Amino acid sequence: MNWREGWRYGLMGFPLAFVALPLYVVLPNFYARTFGVPLATLGAVLLGARLFDAFIDPWLGRWSDRLFARSPRTVLVWAGVAATVLGAGFALLFFPPVRAPTSLVVWATLSLMITYAAFSALSIMHQSWGAMLGGNEAQRSRVVAWREGLGLVGVLFASVTPVALGMPATTVLFFVALLLGWLAWQQAPRPRPAADPALNQRDGVLAPSVWLPFTRPGFRVLLAVFMVNGIASAVPATLILFFIQDRLQAPASTEPLFLGSFFLCAALSIPLWLRAVKSWGLARSWGVGMLLSIAVFVFAATLGAGDVAAFVLVCALSGVGLGADLALPSALLAGTITASGDQGRAEGAYFGWWNFATKLNLALAAGVALPALGALGYAPGARDEAALQTLTWAYCLLPCLLKTLAASLLYTLIIRKKP
Repeated sequence: MNWREGWRYGLMGFPLAFVALPLYVVLPNFYARTFGVPLATLGAVLLGARLFDAFIDPWLGRWSDRLFARSPRTVLVWAGVAATVLGAGFALLFFPPVRAPTSLVVWATLSLMITYAAFSALSIMHQSWGAMLGGNEAQRSRVVAWREGLGLVGVLFASVTPVALGMPATTVLFFVALLLGWLAWQQAPRPRPAADPALNQRDGVLAPSVWLPFTRPGFRVLLAVFMVNGIASAVPATLILFFIQDRLQAPASTEPLFLGSFFLCAALSIPLWLRAVKSWGLARSWGVGMLLSIAVFVFAATLGAGDVAAFVLVCALSGVGLGADLALPSALLAGTITASGDQGRAEGAYFGWWNFATKLNLALAAGVALPALGALGYAPGARDEAALQTLTWAYCLLPCLLKTLAASLLYTLIIRKKP
């Protein structure tokens, strides 16, 4: 894949990542502070909507496989439909026409469900397309790197535009990015046609395509590592703005600096991780990224009010760890699909469950961490030391424990098993 082919495929990653930051990071803080939605209510809404989103992903994956079985052109047509619905859902979510508490909660729930469903469908089609391009470890990691690297550029824009330009301009930029991403995707390299997943037969047993990945031991192991690591990343993503505003007591003007340094360093680190893959392989390189994140969050637990410069360093180094989380696991999954003999016929099923795991992680982070913080005495704007210590444990130390478990599973179940 040369750079011209790479950016044409990867450009859709820009709007998909651009919308992810407002949906998963800005939205909880926005509804809590702007509309006064209680944390317990907000956590329930996010948990319900994200669980709905997670549970439909495997069936969206099966639907994606059927589209690929027809032709790549059919996939692109439906990708355009999904992009249109995604843009509309985003606008409905951040510009609600109601303000009454009950009506606002209902509106937010429905808007989230529409937006998440369109986001999932578009993401699965885009990820499946890249996995079908195939290749060795280096090639697979390059394909993912173009998608995730341009995605990180989208996140950088999303971390600045809401504060610098406001949500109306952010929404317009998102619409333009969706259109350009879809147009570029039409000129990207085409994958090989997929077989009809309804005819997917292996070893004489007809298996429903949606469950096919779980018959592959390699996928089950990789998914377990991915989920534990994903929960470790989802908790601080949900709590970062609360940590900045209350633990660090930093002014709102510094938020773009923190988020920008985090995602900029993630984007800049991707070429370094690609070089690491050539020397260490995908699995070992991912493990190094986990260890780096653990060290960074242990240091973050020592920070307090006014430690702005130190937290910029935390954001930068944890961004480097994020680069590994973004570029390497999906490339490992593409290799698992190929090794299982399912390339070209079931990528949608695999990425449907992969995205299910991602959404479930985010749902657990929002649905458990936010109410738990409220029950333990923390509320937005708190200055009580006990409440702030609870926030620090949730933001810093819990992810460290989970990352340690993920790294142990990666070494025991994947790295040691390789010949």
